[in-house]
Amino acid sequence: MSLLVVLGGCKGGYSFTGASIPPNAKTVSVKTFPNYASTVNPQLSQKLTDELRNMFSSQTSLVVTNSEGDLQIEGEITGYGTRTAAVSSSDEAAQNRFTITIKVKFTNTCDPDADFEQSFSRYKDYNAAQDFSSVENSLMNQIVTELVEDVFNKSVVNW
Repeated sequence: MSLLVVLGGCKGGYSFTGASIPPNAKTVSVKTFPNYASTVNPQLSQKLTDELRNMFSSQTSLVVTNSEGDLQIEGEITGYGTRTAAVSSSDEAAQNRFTITIKVKFTNTCDPDADFEQSFSRYKDYNAAQDFSSVENSLMNQIVTELVEDVFNKSVVNW
């Protein structure tokens, strides 16, 4: 009986993914992330937005809507670029670092204390001998997956 009292007194719902979602939250909206980075990959905005929507659709019982969800995610892409990450003994670039940065605003209409605005950044290093255009899509996909996990975890996983 005491177990029921403890579980009944918990704030939020539970899912097997570890997501903690208020029981009265039924929908999530994810607005398209505009790309304000100095370098623009034309695929990035849609890819990031679609993956966020897919994550919430597949990992929660929330219905993904176009606007005004109980949980609302919006943001922008603020950084996209490469720089030297490591230099060889002959003072040449040995590794380059590809970084994507996004700014996210999360609104929880059921629990305003959970609202946040935060930047997220992820990177991948690659061999400087490789042409960036030959590794860009693969690295972008990996980084987007990590960014989506970061946003999802910050939004609804309260470990």
